[in-house]
Amino acid sequence: MYKRSALWVLLMQWAVNTALAEPGTGDLAMSFSLRSSAFEHQGEIPRRHTCQGLDASPPLSWSGAPPGTKSLVLIVDDPDAPDPAAPKMTWVHWVLYNLPPVATGLPEAVVVGDLPKGTREGLNDWKKTGYGGPCPPVGRHRYFHKLYALDLELPDLGHPTKSQLEKAMNGHVIAKTELVGTYRKEN
Repeated sequence: MYKRSALWVLLMQWAVNTALAEPGTGDLAMSFSLRSSAFEHQGEIPRRHTCQGLDASPPLSWSGAPPGTKSLVLIVDDPDAPDPAAPKMTWVHWVLYNLPPVATGLPEAVVVGDLPKGTREGLNDWKKTGYGGPCPPVGRHRYFHKLYALDLELPDLGHPTKSQLEKAMNGHVIAKTELVGTYRKEN
């Protein structure tokens, strides 16, 4: 009897955990990947992609968007602002939405005219569209390049903030992948 009860408890825990799992955390999401030829995951972002260099967006490539993907969203942000020892906010560096699901990446220093057809830009925390590179005031910061696969193409939101875009994405994310780079200002 005890063995059956223990087995039943384990089975129920598995069922609850499966039901509560965040979309995009299953096998399909595991093949969804984002990378850059400029830096490795958890690696140093080269100076050319920062405010101390050319402030050029890094080259990004991705693969494995799951079936049913209708659009992609890219958000780059820094959760360590202003000081990684006492972070107070997340600073947004880049917001793109409605990237077509057939797109497989973005070239280095991409400008609006070279974005994949249909891609829309949101506002970063400088209140501008486009990429704003790492420029940490103090310490080494982490920069999360987050790519989301959505089950719909979003309506024209104009130039939304990250928060506005996340509200529009709510309930439509079928997979997520991320690439994290770091940067510390040189003296």
